[in-house]
Amino acid sequence: MRRSKFIPIAALSVLSALFSLSAYSSAIEDLDALLSGIQTLSADVQQLIVESDGGVLEESQIRMQLKKPDGFYWETIEPFPELIVTNGIKLWNYQPDLEQVVVEDWETDQSELAAQLLSGRTDNLQKEYSIAEDDASFNEFRRFKLTPLESGNIYSSIAIRFAENKLESIIMDSKNGERTVWNFASVTINAMIDDDVFTFDAPAGIEIIKNNYSQ
Repeated sequence: MRRSKFIPIAALSVLSALFSLSAYSSAIEDLDALLSGIQTLSADVQQLIVESDGGVLEESQIRMQLKKPDGFYWETIEPFPELIVTNGIKLWNYQPDLEQVVVEDWETDQSELAAQLLSGRTDNLQKEYSIAEDDASFNEFRRFKLTPLESGNIYSSIAIRFAENKLESIIMDSKNGERTVWNFASVTINAMIDDDVFTFDAPAGIEIIKNNYSQ
């Protein structure tokens, strides 16, 4: 069963605002301190989709790369190969099993929470969420909780955890009871990543579908 396209796009959205938060409270200042100075980030990601009864609906293995201000690469290796990549201008969604790539204009201001969190565009984030450091934080472990201010938000809460100052996990709880968990491993910060990583050249024979796209 192929997972919804929402999952990788949500990753792009939750992960895109985390790295240049404006400091208006002590919790935000602390979160900003953990993320300041990060220009690139690479990691292996274990993604779990957990149902409301606690059962794991799906487990995925993902390779992620980020480069400020707008480069984002999210490749699902298993169980369904797929690539989401953007250079901040165009978004490519390549599905090799379908032999197609969908190309769209990337609207940063319309990105969902995941993209806001990674790229650092958080002006609206603080209008939509309260941000606090969780009581579970201690010593080298830090945990921050984002709670929606509006009842219409699809999330009930989001938790961001660091271990020894490195991003360890992001947990998004939806109001429908479903939970999305991203566990980060092999995290590398500020290694050189070529800009070409964040563009996509379709292989020969692949169908190119252009949505809201003018050449």
